[in-house]
Amino acid sequence: MKPVVITEQNLEQTLTKPGIVILDFWAPWCGPCRSFAPIFESAAERHSDVVFGKVNTDEEQELAGSFGISSIPTVMVFRDGIGLFQQAGMLPAQAIDKLLDQVRGLNMDEVRKEIEAQGKAE
Repeated sequence: MKPVVITEQNLEQTLTKPGIVILDFWAPWCGPCRSFAPIFESAAERHSDVVFGKVNTDEEQELAGSFGISSIPTVMVFRDGIGLFQQAGMLPAQAIDKLLDQVRGLNMDEVRKEIEAQGKAE
């Protein structure tokens, strides 16, 4: 499946669906972003159960700002609307595969309990 273009208009509906979403924050002028694009697109083909989204930080500056994106490319992973991973820089194909396997293996009930416990502790 090809990556989808993520905008302020479709972000919430994309993230709130059950399942895994991986976002690539990028810009057309960014050399590393252009190098990472085929790796990201290839991963999208291999992982048809995951929504791959691309956020053009030039066109979606407010969106990038709301996620605290300060360098690109930045990859973020969500599952069931919960942010689980964020890293600036390119990821090799094998790292994306391993990351998605780890996210698939998570017990989301446990993750929610942990988040709730952290919220109470603060």
